Amino acid sequence: MAKYAGVSEATVSRVLNGKPGISDATRTAVLTALDVLGYERPTKLRGERARLVGLVLPELQNPIFPAFAEVVAGALSKRGFTPVLCTRTADGVSEADYVEMLLDQHVSGIIFCGGLYHQAAAEHEHYHRLHDRGLPAVLVNAAIDDLGFPRVSVDDGHAVDQAFNHLSSLGHKRIGLILGPADHAPSNRKLAAFQAAAAESSTVDENDVERVIFSMEGGRAGATRLIKHGVTGIICASDVQALGAIRAARRLGREVPDDVSVVGFDDSLFMNCTDPPLTTVRQPIQAMGQAAVTLLVSQVAGTLVPTEEMLFEPELVVRGSTGALQEARATTAA
Repeated sequence: MAKYAGVSEATVSRVLNGKPGISDATRTAVLTALDVLGYERPTKLRGERARLVGLVLPELQNPIFPAFAEVVAGALSKRGFTPVLCTRTADGVSEADYVEMLLDQHVSGIIFCGGLYHQAAAEHEHYHRLHDRGLPAVLVNAAIDDLGFPRVSVDDGHAVDQAFNHLSSLGHKRIGLILGPADHAPSNRKLAAFQAAAAESSTVDENDVERVIFSMEGGRAGATRLIKHGVTGIICASDVQALGAIRAARRLGREVPDDVSVVGFDDSLFMNCTDPPLTTVRQPIQAMGQAAVTLLVSQVAGTLVPTEEMLFEPELVVRGSTGALQEARATTAA
């Protein structure tokens, strides 16, 4: 532990025994090392929180989550906090389990990204416990109501508006939407925007919506059904779903973007390197991550922060997976 903290064993002993003559920085370094390495604090020190911050993610397979973690970890480190990455696993380590572990480590606060707060039908008791205990926390992207935490979100509705208008401008009259589960808050915001846009169109059917899991396989299944229903422009709730949609189009003998155009959401790593490069709506993760850290650190310092949602505007990034519909091109050429 002394090596981890960068101090002598004698200094560690002085900190653990509450001896005078130790600087605040050295004391913090020793206590942080104690927490990170999993040692029990002495009883008289257990009431103090370490300068640890939990970062709870649902997965690391979707590149948007590691990218967000990188932004948050860097911002926390610059402010003197040590991030603790917690990723839910298929073998039973749940979000609630991680919250218990983080509380045991006396963390200063927790930032959640893509958590169960998105889903109305999920278990939320661990959020209520955190709120009741007054532990600083921030939620990233749309949450169910009444959790009481500050929120930093991308404007899902505006994301769909941008994608819809882009496809319409390319001549697509049958536009469909691939979303996450029915109780998924960000997906429901996207759905509301899609339905509003469809209501103003004479050709778009607001029922051309597929609910699937957030995976390439889910995107492929949803896109297969939409394409068979005559849809030529597909908006997806994630880049991973969009890659599945492109695969579905090819399996059905369609060319992307000549026959079917696909728009993703996130602009995660390497989406400009796919075949074709993916048109997508970019989440401003740099600005959102910095804002989440600022909100958390302010709470840790005892400053009251607003619980109203902070909405960040996304950006449409046009690449090769969208193009003018063949009919539209033929009309222009004529």
